[in-house]
Amino acid sequence: MAICADWRDLSLAEREREYSPSSAIGGDYQPFVQAYADRSAQARQELTGHLSLRYGSLAAQSLDFFAPAAGEQAAAAPPLLVFIHGGYWQELSKDESLFAAPDCVGLRFAFAAIDYTLAPLAGIAEMAAECRAALAWLQAQAPVLGFDAHRIVVAGSSAGAHLAAMAAMPLAGRTPVVAAAVLVSGLYELEPLVGTSINVALGLDAAAARALSPVLGNVRNFPPSIVCWGEIETAEFKRQSRAFAAKLHGAGKSVETFEVPARNHFDVILDLADPNTLLGRATAALIRSL
Repeated sequence: MAICADWRDLSLAEREREYSPSSAIGGDYQPFVQAYADRSAQARQELTGHLSLRYGSLAAQSLDFFAPAAGEQAAAAPPLLVFIHGGYWQELSKDESLFAAPDCVGLRFAFAAIDYTLAPLAGIAEMAAECRAALAWLQAQAPVLGFDAHRIVVAGSSAGAHLAAMAAMPLAGRTPVVAAAVLVSGLYELEPLVGTSINVALGLDAAAARALSPVLGNVRNFPPSIVCWGEIETAEFKRQSRAFAAKLHGAGKSVETFEVPARNHFDVILDLADPNTLLGRATAALIRSL
């Protein structure tokens, strides 16, 4: 693995490899995508929820929602964990993103997985706006759906962690929707992607990439967070997570940072709400601290 303090010291070929997370596992990530799909299908069979709720008028602007049964809830309305899927802003959907729902319901948390328009039909700025819109819609619907509007936690994996970080950075003049964030194996600086094959569908130039990079943004109002990654990841993905965690720490924000042993870029997110795992325990503790 290429290890350097500045991504600009990497050749284009090295950036291609470093920003291809499957390069750390031999190249084939499809078994993990199948695991997402299988576990999500099982969640839909096991749980009663609201599927394909519309938060906007575009085709991809929908979400799935699950909550503990009324008799299983605590006296207070449950918190909500909202998951934003990865896939380099170009793949996957909410349909493969329900694997944490059974664990959340078992912990007496509500759970939602949101869809957003993928590249090349939308740019990353538009995707970030859609995720913010989904979160705002959920907050407005809290009395109807039956969860605590003040305890919305956003989580994301890979490109989804980037979008979750963007959603957790309140826009000027707007009341924050997100009470906490769980960011797993994320991308927080996008300029290294410019020139790589990853950027063909995204169409970023250097200026746009910098404007969409949370590590370069204002984190003054960023909520309490977890920033973590798997042990079996490329050096650049690890560096990016450490850099964003350092940015938050330097701004005086509450951030828990750790590497998950024996997990890679694709399977670490399966631990999101599993109480028997390092990530699942940390997620539950963060939610319960709100």
